[in-house]
Formats: sequence, structure tokens, C-alpha cells
Amino acid sequence: MIIQAKELTSFWKKSKGLIGQSKTQNIYFKTRWGIHTFGVKFPTDIVILDNSNGVVKLRENLKPNRIFFWNPKYEKVLELRNGTIKKRKMRLGKPITLIFS
Repeated sequence: MIIQAKELTSFWKKSKGLIGQSKTQNIYFKTRWGIHTFGVKFPTDIVILDNSNGVVKLRENLKPNRIFFWNPKYEKVLELRNGTIKKRKMRLGKPITLIFS
């Protein structure tokens, strides 16, 4: 499965993520500490990947003002447009090919 996303690499861009944006976009970044959606105006789908880009955790429809944690041994995070997990039939263990825009 191929997913196109914007890669966030700087501390400031990763810290901001989708906060304050008026529309959603697919983003990819690395963190081990979990994420929050405080200041995000829309729900998102979250996919956590292992080092081989296999799906290890899925969270559909993460609403604004929530916190999401996972096993900190995984650091690759995809924040996707709400409904992407269901539409693309993403499942645990399935590999993801990332294309950065």
C-alpha cells in the first residue's frame, strides 16, 4: 500500500503538526512519546509503523483535544485524513510504502 505524506523533520514542525490548520493533510514524523490533538480542528486517523514500515498500531477518528500513546519502541507516525484507515483497509502487519511530498 502506498501513502503520500508530507515529512516533518524539524522540532518546530513536528511540534506543530496539524495544529491550527483549517484542512487536513497526510503527515509523517518520528516521535516515541505519543501525540495530542489539542488545537487540531478535525479528527484524524493515526498509523504507527515499525522499522520496516509495517503497521503496528491503528487509531481511527482521533478527535480534537485527545492524547494517543503507543509502545515507545516504535517511532514512525502517520497522521492521515479521517477515514483513510477504513477506506484503504489498513490492517496490523500490512506494510506501507511512503512517498514524501
